[in-house]
Amino acid sequence: MWRGILVFLLLAISTVAAADERPRQINPIPFAHEPCSVLDYRPCTPSYCSPLEPGPCIPEIDYPYGQNLQLTIESMPSETDRAKYQKPDHDLDTIGDLFAALRTCWSPPSDNARAGMQMSVRFSFNKAGGLIGPPRLTYATAGVPADTRTTYLNAINASLKACLPLKFTSGLSGALAGRPIAIRYVDNRELGK
Repeated sequence: MWRGILVFLLLAISTVAAADERPRQINPIPFAHEPCSVLDYRPCTPSYCSPLEPGPCIPEIDYPYGQNLQLTIESMPSETDRAKYQKPDHDLDTIGDLFAALRTCWSPPSDNARAGMQMSVRFSFNKAGGLIGPPRLTYATAGVPADTRTTYLNAINASLKACLPLKFTSGLSGALAGRPIAIRYVDNRELGK
């Protein structure tokens, strides 16, 4: 009798192990497979829903904006992006409004300019819409002379000072205060022509 039970247990364990060894087919479409469970031990799709809601749910992910606020500003925007370079005519209420206001502030330098120059700065706003500190240079195009870098950094600082303080709504000012914002400035003008 013990031999029969032992054989049955070994057969059951080998069946479960064989089932786990089969490759799991994953749907390549994001969030198309089942959501996570507390008891799952394999990769799954995370969801952030209430236990009171019926059925699985898909998390709302705002893809254009991540946890870190990053923005690219071009000196000459393309035709498809021109609408993003128009200053909002109301208090800034969304991150999109903030980005539009920052895009309209930029005025590239006219002297000592260099085609293809890229420079990135990082800074934070306070609740009143002013800068917490001066923008910190995080990147400049390699091989550029120091005076050209200085010219662009001065143009970035002057452009930001001309627009400040920005008028945030109370909701945006509370959410934005102290959060770092990284802006990459790209001078894509055709200079010398």
